[in-house]
Amino acid sequence: MTERPAYGADDTHEPAPRWLTDEEQRTWRAYLHATTLLEDHLDRLLQRDAGMPHIYYGLLVHLSEAPRRRMRMTDLAEGLKITRSRLSHAVARLEKSGWVRREECPSDKRGQLAVLTDEGFAMLSRTAPGHVEAVRGALFDRLTPEQVTQLGDICRTIATGLQPECGDLPWRR
Repeated sequence: MTERPAYGADDTHEPAPRWLTDEEQRTWRAYLHATTLLEDHLDRLLQRDAGMPHIYYGLLVHLSEAPRRRMRMTDLAEGLKITRSRLSHAVARLEKSGWVRREECPSDKRGQLAVLTDEGFAMLSRTAPGHVEAVRGALFDRLTPEQVTQLGDICRTIATGLQPECGDLPWRR
């Protein structure tokens, strides 16, 4: 169905929406289907193996890669592309497990650092091999090397276009 109804077009001469072509609609729905299934797959495996959702695993990975395994909370929210409120909730849950702790930021008395504990690092070390195998099996093993390169290029292009220099981005809320 290439022609779409002209919803919104009325006597005020507003332009009709630019409806997706049939191919764009198929691609959009395939993207939504694949990303939803992939995120659900990884979430289920991490819940089973580590008792945490995928986003919490990503938080621990970010901390494990940071100098001295600590990051300012605002920088961590930006790296994860989530609101500071959601990050605060995630860190609170991970603190209860003993995997993360908060420290005052020495350079900014209003800021806080999230710190990956030794217990958190050990749990991440145990969980990482299974997670990597799940990502490989669900995504990379299904693609040719050329498709992997294309997927990376496409994702970077989309991310660049959606992340303006300034604006209402989640980690600034």
